[in-house]
Amino acid sequence: MAAGAALALGVAGVALYAQIEGDRGIAPIASNGDFEVSGIEVNTAGESAEDARSKGWREAQRKAWEKLWASNGLGGGGAAPALDDGTIDGMVSAVVVEHEQIGPHRYIARLGVIFDRTRTSAYLGMQGQVSRSAPLLIVPVLTQGGVSAVFETRTPWQKAWAEFRTGESVIDYVRPNGAGADSLLLTAGQVTRRSRNWWRLVLDEFGAADVIMPMARLERQWPGGPIKGTFTARHGPDNRFLGSFELTAPNEDKLPSMLNDAVHRLDQLYAQALAAGTLAPDPTLNTQPQVDQAMIDAIVAKLGPAPKAAQGPAAAQDQPTATPSAAAVSTFTVQFVTPDAAAVDAALDGVRGVAGVQSASTTSIAMGGTSVMRVTYSGDLDALAAGLRARGWKVTQGAGALSIRK
Repeated sequence: MAAGAALALGVAGVALYAQIEGDRGIAPIASNGDFEVSGIEVNTAGESAEDARSKGWREAQRKAWEKLWASNGLGGGGAAPALDDGTIDGMVSAVVVEHEQIGPHRYIARLGVIFDRTRTSAYLGMQGQVSRSAPLLIVPVLTQGGVSAVFETRTPWQKAWAEFRTGESVIDYVRPNGAGADSLLLTAGQVTRRSRNWWRLVLDEFGAADVIMPMARLERQWPGGPIKGTFTARHGPDNRFLGSFELTAPNEDKLPSMLNDAVHRLDQLYAQALAAGTLAPDPTLNTQPQVDQAMIDAIVAKLGPAPKAAQGPAAAQDQPTATPSAAAVSTFTVQFVTPDAAAVDAALDGVRGVAGVQSASTTSIAMGGTSVMRVTYSGDLDALAAGLRARGWKVTQGAGALSIRK
């Protein structure tokens, strides 16, 4: 019997490892508050390859400065100030080579330029603090060839979000790297679930307050031909629609550039939703009880002051008799079988419905196995077991713990 159980556990472990092994996960780049301007095209000539490249980088920095000034209304609009190359070079913290071709006297490239926020803000006239959103878990869903994926395999959509510099965004993105158990928790099917209990468990795992789902659907017109992309911004456990747009890449080589553009446009959609007040965290995800102090004050005022106790011998006869003290509050461990997410909700709702249960929350989730919850109960373990049996649960009682099943 023991050997059979050990074999079953071994097979289950191998099956679980098989689900999470493989080439998964793209670590997001570390983002700070610097400004990034990408997609700068340059084509320069010089006396040597190094001279041509140096001229190309200086030209890219000038173009990036003009583009940064014009983008997002920074600097109040209008033409960018004509700064000399030395001043611009002092504001630049890095140049990112997106693509380059180097010849003996020619340099053709697409570059990105990163400006240091501290040194650049003074020229842009930026003052004050920028409010940011609550931490939002990002689940990037890519659909192509009739198959939807998030972190099951490495995708160009996941890569585009991992490489997105979030420092200058007003959205506080929580970006999983997709490795390990991320590919089991965050799937394309997850975005269709409405269970608040399940979403709360997932969000707590990543330290987020709510979830956003940037979705990309790619349609290849023919092999080697244009790629049409439809991009949609969605938000919350109810998968609410925020906006959508379409882009087209002329060929496979231009796909990463199109996806990067889509990420920036989706970031703008989420920023607009935040400004409009539609990106606030879903209040149903907050399991903490909310106390309405105004309502309490109104009830107290309506009841008026408490009556004064009567004095004298007769008052002793009116004193209430002592009542037994309330049952001691204890915490117990309850194990329950969870073949799917619905079983988690059913078990939590069933336990919380027992009279005397003050709280019930999961401490360990194992889809397809046995999960564990912690229950705070006003009474002893026998009374809790009896209450669960009365609600139709089959209860096995152990030392300070219960195992329940339907």
